[in-house]
Amino acid sequence: MNSAQLAQMKLGKGFIAALDQSGGSTPKALSLYGIEPNTYSSEAMMFDLVHQMRSRIIKSPSFTSERVIGVILFEMTMNRQIDGLGSAEFLWQKKNIVPFLKVDNGLADEKDGAQIMKPIPELDARLMSATSHSVFGTKMRSVIKQANAAGIKAVVEQQFEIGKKICAKDLVPIIEPEVDIKCPDKAAAEDLLLAELVKHLDKLSDDQNVMLKLTLPEKAGLYTSLTNHPQVVRVVALSGGYSRDHANEELAKNPGVIASFSRALSEGLTAQQTDSEFDSIIDKAIQAIYEASIK
Repeated sequence: MNSAQLAQMKLGKGFIAALDQSGGSTPKALSLYGIEPNTYSSEAMMFDLVHQMRSRIIKSPSFTSERVIGVILFEMTMNRQIDGLGSAEFLWQKKNIVPFLKVDNGLADEKDGAQIMKPIPELDARLMSATSHSVFGTKMRSVIKQANAAGIKAVVEQQFEIGKKICAKDLVPIIEPEVDIKCPDKAAAEDLLLAELVKHLDKLSDDQNVMLKLTLPEKAGLYTSLTNHPQVVRVVALSGGYSRDHANEELAKNPGVIASFSRALSEGLTAQQTDSEFDSIIDKAIQAIYEASIK
C-alpha cells in the first residue's frame, strides 16, 4: 500500500469524485452531458465519448488535489490513457489524486428488500490489474430498498466477505451498501445498517482497513461514530439522486463525512460548452462540494 496515498485518504481535505459509470448507466450520463444516444452508433463509440468526458473533467485546471483527493474509475477508464499515461497513473503522477477502481458487476435481483452484488469471477484479475496501475483501493455497490433486517444483513455480509479478499491484496475496499433514497422507512433501514456495519468492523484485524460509502442519513450525524473506528480510513457519502445543492446541504450536517458524488459533480456540464465555460461550472461545483465536505 502506498503510504502517501493512505495519508491523503485519511487526512486530506476534500472529496472523492465518482467517475465510474458502467455500461448500464453510461447512456444516461452522456445524455445529461448533452450527447444523445442517436448520435453514436455502437457501444465502442459510447465508451470513447464517455472517456472523453471523464478526461475533460480530470484535466480541468480546477480539478486538483487541493479539493479532490480521490477518484473512482470504471475498469475501462483505468485501462485507457490520458495524455499518454494510464488514467490512474495520470491522476496520481500528474494530479496527486488517489485512484480507486470499481470492481463489482452490478446488482442481483431484489430479495428481502435488498440487492446484493452479482458474482465477481473476475475479481482476482481486476485486483491484480489495479495494483499494476498504482490504484489505492476499490469500490463495490449494493442497494438496500427496505428496512428488512435479513436483506441488510446479507448485503453487509457479502460486502465484508469480498472486502477482506481485497484487503488481502493490499488494497483498501470502499464498502458501499447504498440505502435507496426512496426507501419507505429510510431512517429504520439506516439504524439496522449501522448496527450491521459496526458488528463487521469490530471483527476486522489491525491490517484490514476499509472505507465506507453511505447514503446521506435521515438522522444528521448518524455515521459520525464510524469515522472514529480504527479500521475505517474514511467515511464518504453518495449523492444518491439528490440534487447537488440538497446533497451538499445534507452532507454539511454530518461531521467527518466527505462527499463521493457522481451525477451531483457533473451536473450542468455539457459537451457543447467551451473549455472556459466548462471549467467555470466545474470549479463552482467542486468548491461547493469541497465546502460541504470540510464542515
